[in-house]
Amino acid sequence: MLKEFLSRKNIAYKERDVTRDYAAAQELVSRTHQQGVPVTFIDGQMVIGFDQARLEHVLAQSHGPSLGAAVADAAKITAMRGLPPAVGAFVGGVRPGSAAQRLGLAIGDIITDVNSQPVATAADLERIVDSLRVGSRIVVVFLKDGSRHAAEGTI
Repeated sequence: MLKEFLSRKNIAYKERDVTRDYAAAQELVSRTHQQGVPVTFIDGQMVIGFDQARLEHVLAQSHGPSLGAAVADAAKITAMRGLPPAVGAFVGGVRPGSAAQRLGLAIGDIITDVNSQPVATAADLERIVDSLRVGSRIVVVFLKDGSRHAAEGTI
């Protein structure tokens, strides 16, 4: 239900499966002091369970920068699809009107660099974007159909 809710609102998110990722499970317990899922972190605020009213409230207060793209680790996606290995953040969705759309990103692109910082995973991209301020200049290097492209804009 949570993923459906976020997708309906065109909100990019990073999913971590605590049943398969021991480090993520340990982090969950450490941060929440419980094992219930789902747990959603938005701008440092935690929402435990699918509490739609609380999610709406926290999202309404969220003013952090957003690329507006749903991403996953490119290595995992290419391996699942039997494609040659790739490093970066695989774009699985682009929110209309977002920075990602203005930069020309599309589903299937692989982001490899942001503001001269390498992007090896979706977490790298999230860390870099989180370090920016709304309105910041952003230069994104990405692979589109195997060709390297760069785009500049604001986030």
